[in-house]
Amino acid sequence: MVNHTGIQTDRLMLKVLDDSFAPRVLDFFIRNKEFFRQWESAREDIFYSLDFQKEQLTNELKKIDEGSLFKVWIFEKADQDFKTVIGSVSLSEIIRGCFQSCFLGYRMDEQKNNRGYTTEAVKAIIHYAFNTLKLHRIEANIMPENTASIKVVEKLGFINEGLAAKYLNINGRWEDHIHMVILNGSIE
Repeated sequence: MVNHTGIQTDRLMLKVLDDSFAPRVLDFFIRNKEFFRQWESAREDIFYSLDFQKEQLTNELKKIDEGSLFKVWIFEKADQDFKTVIGSVSLSEIIRGCFQSCFLGYRMDEQKNNRGYTTEAVKAIIHYAFNTLKLHRIEANIMPENTASIKVVEKLGFINEGLAAKYLNINGRWEDHIHMVILNGSIE
């Protein structure tokens, strides 16, 4: 079982959530629906329902306990009651054996952008991935026009391994992605 108590940074709390947080997660997605549309896969209406978010959180917890996912939701430290989700960071498709690798994903509330929160949260999760999960490699795939996201990973030491043509279906279109990678030992 994973310790679900959370990770603290200077300004943030990163917390694994159970389905009791579904209303707060739903609020986060509704607030950012239009903003996320340009960067994420198309969402059906059911995604924006409480039942769907409860099911998602339950499934995430199961995958975390199985070891194939590590996902935290981001709260500002001043929000002692964890009332407002402002983002998430995930390590998905964790593969063990000789690979010891995963994919990094993250999102930040549009109203909280340009504060350094994303970089702060991602840095903490990279440390967790390398020091606690003992992973070797983290991969992030980012659309070339998502310059803010590229800056986040570049600041943290990710290197560009090339362009993956028509890599992911984003908002109904196959989009190219830059393949960014960081290896264990390359971040302080």
